[in-house]
Amino acid sequence: MHERIVEILLLLMNELQANKQLGDIDVSSLARQGYTPTEISSAFSWLFDRLQNPQTPALKAGKADPLSHRMLHPAELSVLTPEGHGYLLQCHQLGLLSTSDMETVIERIMMAGFSSAGEEEVKSLIAGLLFDVDRTAGGSVPSLGPSDTIH
Repeated sequence: MHERIVEILLLLMNELQANKQLGDIDVSSLARQGYTPTEISSAFSWLFDRLQNPQTPALKAGKADPLSHRMLHPAELSVLTPEGHGYLLQCHQLGLLSTSDMETVIERIMMAGFSSAGEEEVKSLIAGLLFDVDRTAGGSVPSLGPSDTIH
């Protein structure tokens, strides 16, 4: 479920970078794309929590140094597929991941012993990183049941 929340977060971050307000985002389009109300509420809650704290590194990441890009080591290139690497870069450019978070994801890929890490594996690792209770500000991660919503 967290992977789908990350997908919604990417959509939301893309809208925010297009200068849309959070309240102007059409939630019904997310529902039409197959996301559940719980997933949508969780994504909005996660993002709102971070927007309340502008010092949150993950929401400043894409603006830190737009001209600097990390080059992958040949060993990393042999494991991380172009799709997986592209997804990781997209998360960073949209401000969802800091440079440090990107490094953490790459390290976890290499240490996990993947023979190939594509977009799905990267999504899973990013979701684990973003929703890690010990790491998040205030330690609050929305954990909603199937019928719960945030108003």
